[in-house]
Amino acid sequence: MTLIKTSLLNAVAVATRMLTLLGLNKIFAIYVGPAGYAMIGQLQNTIAMAMTLSGGAINTGVTKYTAEYHESEDQQHKVWQTALKISLICTLTISTLSIVFNRWLAENVLGDAENGNIFIWFSATLFLFVLNSLLLAIINGKKEVYLYVKINISGSLLGLVISGLLAYFYGLYGALIASVTNQSIVFFLTLWLCRHQTWLRWHYFWGTIDKESAKNLSKYILMALTSAITVPVTHILIRSHLVDQFGWEGAGYWDGIWRISSIYLMFVTTTLSIYYLPRLSEITGKSELREEVKSGYKVILPATILLSISIYLSRDLIISILFTNDFLAMSNLFAWQLAGDVVKISSWLLGYILAAKALVKIFIFSELVFSGSFYALVLLLTDRFGLESAVLAYFINYILHFIFIFWVLRKKRVI
Repeated sequence: MTLIKTSLLNAVAVATRMLTLLGLNKIFAIYVGPAGYAMIGQLQNTIAMAMTLSGGAINTGVTKYTAEYHESEDQQHKVWQTALKISLICTLTISTLSIVFNRWLAENVLGDAENGNIFIWFSATLFLFVLNSLLLAIINGKKEVYLYVKINISGSLLGLVISGLLAYFYGLYGALIASVTNQSIVFFLTLWLCRHQTWLRWHYFWGTIDKESAKNLSKYILMALTSAITVPVTHILIRSHLVDQFGWEGAGYWDGIWRISSIYLMFVTTTLSIYYLPRLSEITGKSELREEVKSGYKVILPATILLSISIYLSRDLIISILFTNDFLAMSNLFAWQLAGDVVKISSWLLGYILAAKALVKIFIFSELVFSGSFYALVLLLTDRFGLESAVLAYFINYILHFIFIFWVLRKKRVI
């Protein structure tokens, strides 16, 4: 399937996902306010780290090697069996720690130890999230785009219903519960929609850990763990700094603009995930790789620029529709955030090559350095630019990231 066809089909799933997230965004804005918004952001960053540590770290590798071994089902099965065993071991460890330290986590993440049962809920459903993620990684690697889209659409709608009801009836507490259980519940839907797939057989997933597969997957575990730790930790540190400087409401404005970026960029990032990673993993020649990257810039970058301009011009309308009047101060953050989004996608089009070709050391180095520089830039710019320092730092940081990735790939003659 071509990039354009994949993009168009993916647009249907992303549009549904966007509408459901926008609906949830409005519900959360009404029932929890800017301060609650920032609190949900803290929890989601923490949960993202835990989910990656529990098994999410391995999924990029599962997608890559499922695609790479498309002519050898036996090799695919070894990868799946190894991934499942490693994921279950990690899940048991993370779940146990979350239960034991639930009150400490609640105190440090949510500011109230009495919310410790949020992390107990998370621990109880974590293994379902891991299984769901593994199935989606396999579907992606097999390039079953239609099934992938169907699952994403159905999962988005189910998530909207569950999260909306919990937030409506239980306010902030319900929104927090929804944040830690949503993806886990979707597993049952994914399993049902995959029930007729010939590759979904128990004996294909349960077996011994294959040493070669474990070695290959370990590269992606290292890369994913680096992202899982550096990105959320950086956001937590930035948000904590913004809270200290501008209060929870100020941090909530930044969370709001970040959520808008995350939602509309799904049109781009999910296409990169379901088309680019499997495709780049298959390519062995430099000239073919270069042409694939060029096609990405021709299709994806103009679409990102168009979306960014449209959102900037309608920013006040977007705030009034998606949020409440309490979020109007967020309008000043749009320009630099959207400019940063464009540079970010430009950088990611090259950055996906690092994952596809398992350039582990470069990937880890770039994640560590540019996560640190993002936080440092926010601290450096705060006194002069106030709350806008967070979005200006984002823009500057991705310019530096793009320059670095381009230089490295050219120096190593990858493209």
